[in-house]
Amino acid sequence: MVDSSPWWRSAVIYQVYPRSFADGDGDGIGDVAGIRSRLDHLAALGVDAIWFSPWYPSPMADAGYDVADHRDIDPVFGTLAEVEALITEAHALGVRTIVDVVPNHCSEAHPWFRAALTGGPDAPERELFWFRPGRGPDGDLPPTDWTGEFGGPTWTRTTDPDGAPGDWYLHLFAPQQPDFNWDHPRVRAEFEDILRFWFDRGVDGIRIDSAGLLVKDGTLPEVHPDRPHPFHDRDGVHDIYRAWRRIADSYPGGRALVGEVWLPDRQRFADYLRPDELHTAFNFDFLGCAWDAAALRESIDGTLGAHAPVDAPATWVLSNHDVTRHVTRYGRADTRFSFAAKREGIPTDLELGTRRARAAALLSLALPGAAYVYQGEELGLWEVEDIPYALRQDPMWERSGRVDPGRDGCRVPLPWQGDTPPFGFSPDGAAAAPWLPQPTDWKDRTVRAQTGDPHSMLELYRAALALRRAEPALGDGTLTWLPAPPPVLAFAREPGFACLVNLGAEAVALPAHDRVLLASGPLHDDRLPPDTAVWLRTRPA
Repeated sequence: MVDSSPWWRSAVIYQVYPRSFADGDGDGIGDVAGIRSRLDHLAALGVDAIWFSPWYPSPMADAGYDVADHRDIDPVFGTLAEVEALITEAHALGVRTIVDVVPNHCSEAHPWFRAALTGGPDAPERELFWFRPGRGPDGDLPPTDWTGEFGGPTWTRTTDPDGAPGDWYLHLFAPQQPDFNWDHPRVRAEFEDILRFWFDRGVDGIRIDSAGLLVKDGTLPEVHPDRPHPFHDRDGVHDIYRAWRRIADSYPGGRALVGEVWLPDRQRFADYLRPDELHTAFNFDFLGCAWDAAALRESIDGTLGAHAPVDAPATWVLSNHDVTRHVTRYGRADTRFSFAAKREGIPTDLELGTRRARAAALLSLALPGAAYVYQGEELGLWEVEDIPYALRQDPMWERSGRVDPGRDGCRVPLPWQGDTPPFGFSPDGAAAAPWLPQPTDWKDRTVRAQTGDPHSMLELYRAALALRRAEPALGDGTLTWLPAPPPVLAFAREPGFACLVNLGAEAVALPAHDRVLLASGPLHDDRLPPDTAVWLRTRPA
């Protein structure tokens, strides 16, 4: 059973993207029944918690991040009763649960927004969103020229009930995702009640989508490099999270708040983690970092340095549902990730990417703090980059003018068993194909194919997570860098543990040690080959 310790400081958290994890009813879409049937996989893997991406009622304009009701479950995924059973079953296995809350915006199908549209210009619900008149003599121009988070415009014009052109509403994402007005107390009260709703059902944490975007400058200035951004990281957002922290702290069992905070400024990032705000936040600096020793060390040092003053644990993330899978990224000439650089047709060496991904797994799991594993990462899945255009569903694809390939490639349903699609994702004899096509080459990447193979990615993750739980040096704490040639990262964790990662082109000698605990690839004559990591037992300092 779970305990009440500050688990979030050291946890390994597994992200489930429900649509693509496991399909229990054969409709080609993952669901809660499928998740419940595969909980044994997650328990055997050794994770401490599961974070579920949105499963709420939604028209699915943005894969469920356009939420119509945070207090229910979309029928395509199941029922609220099934989710409550899932939470209970996970707890019985010693696994905590984290649900996604999307506070910046809702779906156009949300009752508040429907009332704002049907009630006309005087509808009180309009105050809950950002309705504004347009510019120009006839209001034909949007209120600002802001660019959306998916690219493209951020305002859509409405039509009044009498058919006349109306005001415009703000949406930082797709037009089907109107932004809430967080200056309104009713919005704040609504989400505080949503937090209580899920904490009352036993969830252990809340993951906060787009956590830095909620507050806007009501004067609607244009974006200017020399002035505070009108909707990124406004100071007022911290009052919201202080109120949320008070709610989380009022519940027993160590409830945690986890922020999705994309900020290049590490100090501004750390401000979200002050003792009366969020418990942790995703470390996107590390996720986007190049496979380069100097760059990784700078990212690690900068991360730990920013977290230390606020006494918050760092998090280490390699992939998630929004970014190119790291097996693919690490096999490219440019191993960094950024949305601006994401394009089709970039050559990838998957063998090289897999070798580096194995090493990166040991690196990330050895660093101080918490770690995240995105579903399929433990199987060594790569980005699926040849999805036919007609089957793509991510709005990024169309809103970028078909320049950004979108995020469907990292959301392809998981392979569980068998030699052909759907690889056990759906029940035998299911009438519907998986909602996104699976590569036939994944037959060697299924859970069943990798189980028991000591050289597989799955068994590497199982071994690493078992050691992480057993080693008192791992999890929360500090590290000490060890002397090493420039292309090698080497650090100690006390008591008696060291991690080395060779990012150079030549093998290097291992330092003095008692024994090898785990290596990401074969070692040769006590030497560490390129793109390989090793965990060592050392004598405590």
